[in-house]
Amino acid sequence: MTEQLSNPGATAQPPITAALVAYALFAVAAVTGLISSGLVHFAPLVALAGIVGVIVCYVKRGDARGTWVESHFDWLIGTFWWSLLWDVVAIVIGLLTWWILGLGILLAIVILAATSIWVIYRVVRGYLAFKDSEPLPGR
Repeated sequence: MTEQLSNPGATAQPPITAALVAYALFAVAAVTGLISSGLVHFAPLVALAGIVGVIVCYVKRGDARGTWVESHFDWLIGTFWWSLLWDVVAIVIGLLTWWILGLGILLAIVILAATSIWVIYRVVRGYLAFKDSEPLPGR
């Protein structure tokens, strides 16, 4: 008991609930992207739920330091930023090459669709490891 009093900021358990909430928010953002425009949606994780999800990850990542949950926060943060990067690349390609018989826009749509599928894969893969209390690779 005195050890807990000497370090009041220490938590006995990693922030599992926060990670579960982040996964739920990311899943909502990814599904919203699919529903709103088929497989193509600008930055599926930049939807409001995705932004809130990444904020939760950044806020709670410090509480998860040194635990298996930390890898899940890092995984979701990486998913957010990589999906944003690829969606911006797709939009830039589409805008810069739209005049070439629509091929630029077609290429942008393919990149956006691939990004959406990749995001869903990452959310599902991460959640499956999370429910088994396993850390994710890449650390």
